[in-house]
Amino acid sequence: MEEAIHKADVLIEALGWIRRFRDKITVIKLGGSIMEQENALRHVLLDIVFMETVGMRPVVVHGGGAAIDRAMDAAGLVPKKIKGRRYTDDDTLRIVEEVLAGEINEGIARQIEELGGRAMNLNFKTTNVLFGEKITLPGENGEQIDLGHVGKVTRVDRNVIENLCYAGQVPVIPSMALAANGGKLNVNADTAATAVAQALGAEKLIYMSDVNGVRRDKANPNSIIHSLTDVEARELIRTGVVDAGMIPKVEACLETLDRGVRKVHIIDGRLRHSLLLEIYTTSGVGTELVKAQ
Repeated sequence: MEEAIHKADVLIEALGWIRRFRDKITVIKLGGSIMEQENALRHVLLDIVFMETVGMRPVVVHGGGAAIDRAMDAAGLVPKKIKGRRYTDDDTLRIVEEVLAGEINEGIARQIEELGGRAMNLNFKTTNVLFGEKITLPGENGEQIDLGHVGKVTRVDRNVIENLCYAGQVPVIPSMALAANGGKLNVNADTAATAVAQALGAEKLIYMSDVNGVRRDKANPNSIIHSLTDVEARELIRTGVVDAGMIPKVEACLETLDRGVRKVHIIDGRLRHSLLLEIYTTSGVGTELVKAQ
C-alpha cells in the first residue's frame, strides 16, 4: 500500500507541471551516445510519447555523427574534420543525407509510432522545414576556410511544424538544410535545434547530453548545479568552473536564451526517464538555465 501511495504522490507532483506546460512547445535535441544506445534512446522516445499524450508539444531535432562515421568507413571514406567541423564533400554529403535524413530520421519516427505515439519525419523526401546557407571558418591569416556542403539554418518553416504539433504529432527533424540554390547542407545539430526553438518561440530547449549537467567540479557528478541564470553561467565560464568541452554547450544555451527561448536544459539522456524527471519533478535531474530577472 505504501508503494501505491508513493506512486500517487509522484503523479500529484507531476500534475502541476503537466498543467503548466500543456500546449507548450519543447524542442529536444538528440545526439551523441544516446543515439548509439538502443535502450537509452527507447526510454527517451517513450518519455516523448508521454509528453505528447499529456498535452505537451515535443519537437525532436537530431544528429547522428557516429552512424555517419560507420557508413563512411563502410564506403572506404575517411572523415575529415576542420576545427571540429566535419568537412562535407559530395561523397560525404550523399552519405549524410542517406544516414541522417533517411535511416535515422525515419527510424526515430517509426519507433515513436511503435511506442504508441504519432510522429512525422520531416526530411527531403517528405517535407523539408530547415533552410540555410553555406558557412566558412576564419583561418589564422584572415582567410576563409571552406567546409564543403556545411551550412547554418537561416529560416525554419514554422507553420508546418506547428500544424503537426497541434494535430498531436511529434515532428522529427534531421540537422540538414536546403540552400537557396537547391543544394543540401550538413548543419550542426545543436545550432539547428537552437534555430528551431527560436523560430517556434519554444517554452524549453533540452539538450540530451552525455553528462548530467553543469558541475562545480567536472569530475564529481554530485556537484551538479540544478539551476543557473545567464549571469551566473557567464561567471562560471569566466572563472574556469565551466571549461573545455562544456563551454560550447553552455554558450549555445546562453545564445538560445538571448534569442527568446524561456528555459534551456542540459541533461544526461543515458539516465532512464531523465526527460520526464527533469520536466515533471520539482528538483529535476539536470541543469536548467534561465534569464536573470
